[in-house]
Amino acid sequence: MTVKQQFQAESKRLLEMMIHSIYSNKEIFLRELISNASDAIDKIYYRALTDDSLMFNKDDYFIRIEADQANKTLKITDTGIGMTKEELENNLGVIAKSGSRAFKSENELKDGYDIIGQFGVGFYSAFMVADEVTVISKALGAETAYKWHSDGADGFTIEPAEKAEVGTEITLKIKENTEDEQYEEYLDEYRVQSIIKKYSDFIRYPIKMDVTTSRLKEGTEDEFEEVTEEQIINSMVPIWRKNRNELTDEDYENFYTEKHYGFDKPLAHAHISVDGAIRYNAILYIPEKMPFDFYTKEYEKGLELYSSGVLIMDKCAELLPDYYSFVKGMVDSEDLSLNISREILQQDRQLKAIARNIETRITNVLKSLLKDDREKYETFFEAFGRQLKFGIYNEYGANKDKLQDLLLFHSSNEKKLVSLDEYVERMPDEQKYIYYASGDSIDRIEKMPQTELVADKGYEIFYFTDEIDEFTIRMLMNYKEKEFRSVSSGDLGIETDDTDQTETDDQENKELFESMKEILASKVKDVRLSKRLRSHPVCIATEGEMSIEMEKILNSLPNNQQVQADKILEINPNHEVFAALKTAYENDQDKFNLYTNVLYNQALLIEGLPVEDPLEFTNNICKIMV
Repeated sequence: MTVKQQFQAESKRLLEMMIHSIYSNKEIFLRELISNASDAIDKIYYRALTDDSLMFNKDDYFIRIEADQANKTLKITDTGIGMTKEELENNLGVIAKSGSRAFKSENELKDGYDIIGQFGVGFYSAFMVADEVTVISKALGAETAYKWHSDGADGFTIEPAEKAEVGTEITLKIKENTEDEQYEEYLDEYRVQSIIKKYSDFIRYPIKMDVTTSRLKEGTEDEFEEVTEEQIINSMVPIWRKNRNELTDEDYENFYTEKHYGFDKPLAHAHISVDGAIRYNAILYIPEKMPFDFYTKEYEKGLELYSSGVLIMDKCAELLPDYYSFVKGMVDSEDLSLNISREILQQDRQLKAIARNIETRITNVLKSLLKDDREKYETFFEAFGRQLKFGIYNEYGANKDKLQDLLLFHSSNEKKLVSLDEYVERMPDEQKYIYYASGDSIDRIEKMPQTELVADKGYEIFYFTDEIDEFTIRMLMNYKEKEFRSVSSGDLGIETDDTDQTETDDQENKELFESMKEILASKVKDVRLSKRLRSHPVCIATEGEMSIEMEKILNSLPNNQQVQADKILEINPNHEVFAALKTAYENDQDKFNLYTNVLYNQALLIEGLPVEDPLEFTNNICKIMV
């Protein structure tokens, strides 16, 4: 009579948790069992390294999956090292005791094949989908096989069994369907194949399975028949473990497509192999196009994370900073320790080290693209430049030194995108600042009155059309010791031939300007003659940190902050309007009030700001016309 043995108390409680899904996704049970099977084969490989009587021919080893829908069983068979009675009891009777870990420790394995499984917790994930689990195993060198059987937390039995070949077979009696779970899907041929491809595609041994296919019936032209034949489901050798010299751009592009990283064609890729204190391989891609959901809450950043070829996470967000959230790809490391669920990394110190290296590599790839293939880089920047700008603005500018050389802005001189470095390199010696102008479009910025003086001096102007541009530049503050300065700034740092005359005129017309300030009340901080205007009669300049564009953007946000820039109304002293304004001030106060309000509202319209009272403004225009 076979005596049922009880799990240890702690193990029993853990198993109950396992049965009620300690994992977030039940389908990973197959990943765990396949990983354990791969470990069992690895152990023979390691044994053969020190045992001259043992030969290891990789072609003789495989893992086989059999789904029996009639009997509702799923069987996983391996040709690995097998387990003795004592190993069955110790490894499967004490949950979280890892036979693989002990084997690796005892044999001081460091290089070569890595043991990836943890018999114990991973094995017991089978109870998430199975009512009963039966293990029949014959250990290498043993004459007798043994059967381990359990129907859950009540315990397990071990008894002798018949098995001719060395290895292990695990049979799961799949649960009945419930309202919430369709357990029979784990017996469906195509569903099982998809799970294998998703998680275990790069297990180094062939995973075999009977697959039903349709083919033309022999002797006919249009009659098909279904045939079942054994196929290898997994790819076995991942692209990231191949020699880069053997791979082509097409190989990397095919991998990008196969992994469904995007429907576009990647602009660039990086193949990383690091074998140092932390060992890992990675393939990173710079996409060509922005995903349709990139700026939605549904978008998830992250790289696929593998441990020795076994998929652990679809999206490991910790591997990418937010400003590189567009990067696609994968990381595979043998050094990552995994906790009970294998989905949460136990030692994030190693992960952080990998993440730092990946961030540096992405930066270098982008810099190389900017230097060596400008057209491709501009394509990238059009899609994801905003994300880089956000990276500079975010975290109080902590990352600005990493990202500033990757920025591009439209140039008034070049009529195309240029970098900060290119702008500074061609600045005239006498030019003090890096000038920029902000607006809704390039066409609108080019017509801004505030650009006239800077443009007349021949100085290059950056055109900021993205909402975040000015916030980004304010966070940068300067580049190569050159301060950024808006063309709307109160002080442009440009001396003109009529500077002294303008200051004299300001003093002579001080009372006129004070009267205009009174009429406009709190709408403007000051009124003065302009040094920057050439052909336009009026414009608005600003003082302080808040610009007109920043005011518009902040006030358009849902919380409607109602912020205001400190506005300066500037009048062109060389325009006929100023002469008319002076005449009105001296002879007709009503007309002076009328002109003042019209000029202010004109300046608002030029800036794209709303006129407070459109009806009053149109009536004022009519009064001038009469």
